[in-house]
Amino acid sequence: MMSMDLMTFLDMGGYARFVWPAYGVSLFSLLAILIFSLRSLKAREREFEALKSQRRGDRA
Repeated sequence: MMSMDLMTFLDMGGYARFVWPAYGVSLFSLLAILIFSLRSLKAREREFEALKSQRRGDRA
């Protein structure tokens, strides 16, 4: 009985072929944005640290 309920859910009322790819595209897009943002953050942190150490060198 439970598997029939699951199959009904996964079928999405006959719209599964539209719904599941939309979920997939959305998930892929969100993951791509997350990865891009984390890489950008790390690059900015390295740049900030370089500027801080350069400024410390100027003061000496």
